[in-house]
Amino acid sequence: MINFLNKIKSRISSLPKAYWVFVGLLLVAELGVYLVVPDKPGLYTWGAQYIPFAVALPFLFVRSVRKPFNRFVYTYAAVAFFFLGMDYLVAGHAGLIQIAVTFIPLGFYLLFRFSIWNFKRLREKDSRTALLLSTIAWGAMALAFPPLPLGPAALLLLVPWFLVLNRYSRTSAIFATFWSGMVYNGINYYWIFNVMNVETAPSAIIFLGVVLLVAFFSLYSVVAAFIYTLIKNIKIRGYRVFWILYPVFYAALEMTRTRGDFAFPWSHLGYVFGNHLELLQALSLIGIFGYTCLIVASNMLVADSLGKPGIMSKWPFALPALILVILLVHGKITLSAFDAIPFYGSAGPNNPQIAMVQPCIQQGEKWSKERYNRIIDKTLGMVQDSVKRETDLIILAETAIPDHIRRQPATIERLHKVSNHMNASILVGALDFKRNREPDAVRRYEIYNASFLFTPGDNDFPQRYIKKHLVPFSERIPFDDIFPILNYVDLGEGDFVPGKETPVYEPFLWTPFICYDAIFGDLVRDAIRAGSRFMVNITNDGWFGRSTAPYQHLNLVRYRAIENGFPVARLANSGVSAFVDQYGHMDMNTPIFEDAVIQRKMQLKTRDTLYQHIGDDVETALLYFFAIYLIAAIGCRLTIKVAAASGRP
Repeated sequence: MINFLNKIKSRISSLPKAYWVFVGLLLVAELGVYLVVPDKPGLYTWGAQYIPFAVALPFLFVRSVRKPFNRFVYTYAAVAFFFLGMDYLVAGHAGLIQIAVTFIPLGFYLLFRFSIWNFKRLREKDSRTALLLSTIAWGAMALAFPPLPLGPAALLLLVPWFLVLNRYSRTSAIFATFWSGMVYNGINYYWIFNVMNVETAPSAIIFLGVVLLVAFFSLYSVVAAFIYTLIKNIKIRGYRVFWILYPVFYAALEMTRTRGDFAFPWSHLGYVFGNHLELLQALSLIGIFGYTCLIVASNMLVADSLGKPGIMSKWPFALPALILVILLVHGKITLSAFDAIPFYGSAGPNNPQIAMVQPCIQQGEKWSKERYNRIIDKTLGMVQDSVKRETDLIILAETAIPDHIRRQPATIERLHKVSNHMNASILVGALDFKRNREPDAVRRYEIYNASFLFTPGDNDFPQRYIKKHLVPFSERIPFDDIFPILNYVDLGEGDFVPGKETPVYEPFLWTPFICYDAIFGDLVRDAIRAGSRFMVNITNDGWFGRSTAPYQHLNLVRYRAIENGFPVARLANSGVSAFVDQYGHMDMNTPIFEDAVIQRKMQLKTRDTLYQHIGDDVETALLYFFAIYLIAAIGCRLTIKVAAASGRP
């Protein structure tokens, strides 16, 4: 400890006097501006906040301060960030100019350093080879998700990436992983660019947002690569314990994407088998994260066996073939059961007759005030013209009413009349709001993405369900409840407030899920514990155009149905709409961007699955395992490094 403090003291004393002059003047400038900032709520603009930046700029020409340049930039950014934080913590507001002069110079500098680092890697043959192998692996993996065809091959597709992790330096592996991750996530999420066709935010902001989103998800792969290179050779009493547990760590890393305000669990590796119903039946036992473990373990073992003596080198593809056979045999046995007949028992007298109306309203027209009446007329006209009279429940899509429902009393009255006339309940998606009457509230109104249930004979205001999981940056700025100032940021997002309740509606004991909600296993299990026997999922995938996204979204919902033995009636404004039974059989799948009304008797939940009962515990355990594995792996590696430096065995 004393040596450590002496080193710090020595470094401080070696700094030139001009550097301390720079720090002193910067502190004085920042403090002076901070003490006289205007008393404005939220985000404000004040030109005086350029002063500290102007004070720092001349020191770029002072060699003793500027060299090393990173010290100059980090010092400036640290001081600016400190006063930005003080402004927010003390007064609850922040200056836009202060934010800009704090983060833009640092951002450009880090981008410059990152570009130089990448240029150096590209000049290295090993890094170029690693990039080629990783891109082949992750590019092919992106083509394995439904509706694309390479699903079962996922047990081998990542072998080139693991060869890179096994045989190349950590620097080359991380470089290759990041850029191949950009390819993988770019293919997976290219459809988000279609949002630019709808004028809810400037196209440049959406484009930048998509690039940052792809880069952010690529960092998950970088973390996975970094940890693998740390643990691949660590042995504990002769066993590669960390290496053996790595597939569980990878699944736990995916699990971190399913919790919190940044949750976006769209492309877990285990989702690749969606085109093959037999291969999905083990979901009822091991869930989506069990499938991820199998895929990672298969690719790891094949890559590790190549070029090594032993039985695995003679039969390198034995494990993936065995996994595939076991999944297939288990699936065929499961689906041969009597109650696994597609939609078994749905024709019974106690099962509901469900009608789903897909009006295919173009997204660019959906929020047009001029077209509002035409949209309502088309949707309700399809109900009255095409829905059979003996229907129990009529389902209309997310935001089928393209407005705040309380602002449209005539539409509410009309829906009551249609419900009474058809003698059927109607579930319809719409927006809602509540006025916030607290004088110091940041939001004047709380806005909800909701669904409303109209029941025949009941002319009161309909029962409401509020969407619980909001899409980050599209429907809500993450952490706006923790940092209220974020409520002043406007990036074109919906700015919604999440719901908290999970209703179970009579008489058939069913629960509505809006769009994104239905892909979260914990929400599905909450509904089942509350007594729900089937899910109604309403969504609007029209944002994503003619792309793979609607099929990917349906695949995720189908996984939840099989995991939990939970039938689903899924309606999308522009498709794909479908009925899904508790074993994952699908019926009446609609084409995308076509008008359709589909109707059938709906199966109710009769199947109890293991994962339905253990899923919450498994997923919570994965989060704990992630933290423990991460700390243990880094700690063990540091211990080995220190021991090597001291000459100990």
